[in-house]
Amino acid sequence: MSDEKKTVREEKLLRLKEDLNINPYPARCLESMSIDEIRDAGETEDNIVASGRLTGKREHGKTVFADLRDGTGSIQLYLGRKVLSDRDWSVLNLLDLGDIVQVKGSVFTTRTGELTVKCEGMELLSKSLKQLPVVKVDAEGVAHDEVTDRDFLYRHRCVDLQVNRDSLDRFVKRSRIISALRSYLDSIGFLEVETPVLQPLYGGAAAEPFETMYGSMNQQFYLRIATELYLKRLIAGGIDRVYELGKDFRNEGIDRTHSPEFTQLELYEAYADYSVMMNRFEDMFCAAAEVAGHGDSFVYQGENIDITPPFRRTGFLDSLRKASGEDLFSWEIEDLRRLIDKNGIITQADDRITMLDKLFDHYVARRIQQPTFVIDYPEELSPLAKRKEGASGVTERFEVFIAGLELANAFSEQNNPVLQRKILKEQADASMHRKGELDEDFLYALETGIPPTGGMGIGVDRLVMILTDTGKIRDTILFPHLRRNDQ
Repeated sequence: MSDEKKTVREEKLLRLKEDLNINPYPARCLESMSIDEIRDAGETEDNIVASGRLTGKREHGKTVFADLRDGTGSIQLYLGRKVLSDRDWSVLNLLDLGDIVQVKGSVFTTRTGELTVKCEGMELLSKSLKQLPVVKVDAEGVAHDEVTDRDFLYRHRCVDLQVNRDSLDRFVKRSRIISALRSYLDSIGFLEVETPVLQPLYGGAAAEPFETMYGSMNQQFYLRIATELYLKRLIAGGIDRVYELGKDFRNEGIDRTHSPEFTQLELYEAYADYSVMMNRFEDMFCAAAEVAGHGDSFVYQGENIDITPPFRRTGFLDSLRKASGEDLFSWEIEDLRRLIDKNGIITQADDRITMLDKLFDHYVARRIQQPTFVIDYPEELSPLAKRKEGASGVTERFEVFIAGLELANAFSEQNNPVLQRKILKEQADASMHRKGELDEDFLYALETGIPPTGGMGIGVDRLVMILTDTGKIRDTILFPHLRRNDQ
């Protein structure tokens, strides 16, 4: 907004306060009907009260037509000099687009068929000092003067939600999707819990943590990278079905599908395995799709996605061999490195496990379009999963892929305390941050005894991406991480 426009608005603010003795920011107002409710009720001679933001203003001498919008919709206002008091007419002349007002009056239909509030009174609830962009939609539904600066809209989500209906709808759907996930789990006896965000030891995934110092304890802490180890302690405590839906943090890069702060749903179920988790995912995904407005299929980035259960299943090793034409798990590190460089895969990894995982992403994962469970991962890639009986070197683990995106990761959980201690010791010895340190509290819980358990983590932001046809993860996060303006 230019300094000139800001000055005009500030002058109007001053006139409202000094000339009209109006408080432009009152503490309270009358209870209102939503615009949706007004539209549903239709014409009435009784006075109704509506509140919202002015998004249009058309002056015709002693008559003004305006548009009022709240979170449910928009309605036309009719403001006539003969109807309004001198005070209200003076206030009207000092209003700008973006101001928040409350009106009361009857509801009628104009000769052009437009439902309209005939205003008999008006109160200013909040004077806007920043001009919102004006996006116009023509008769064919084509928008003009749209704001295309995504960085500006991410930084000022208040503007984005006001001027981009698609953005508002996306976040409404996100809320409904999360509610559907909770509702499903609650309905079958899962208990939602909260575990620590600040952890003295981090675990449950292979990722770089954010570090902080707890001053009063003089102790290093980490923002959690996963909730897994705490939730498994609760399985040991006798909560047989448990879940947490919350934020995890990983000190890694930002791209189209990754955010350093993201929302994850983790659930654990005693006396279950990874096949049960497949059923749980199908049920939850279909429930989330329904509240997002989808049936048995929907379009994501131009591709029709069929979500009719059961979803396709394919083995990790078989799919990689078929896609690459090679048995890559028999290759030496140097050969894997050359193949990665040949295919232009960007990674600094120099360990065999990470390189194999990157090659799987390149050859298999990014090419999967329809909902698919990739099952039975090699033991090297799944140190926390149970070994599959009768299959050497393979674990009971799956990941879910849709349109090239990984949405979930699940195991038949490792409950052998001796083997788990050995695996965690190897991980800790290789870690930069906690050389040799083990989560003895988790291992203590494991040693008390944990039944056969199925566990799963679902990336909620990516789930929302898929179900709202969104190409970037930051478009599903209300306040994504951005560089400071001075950077």
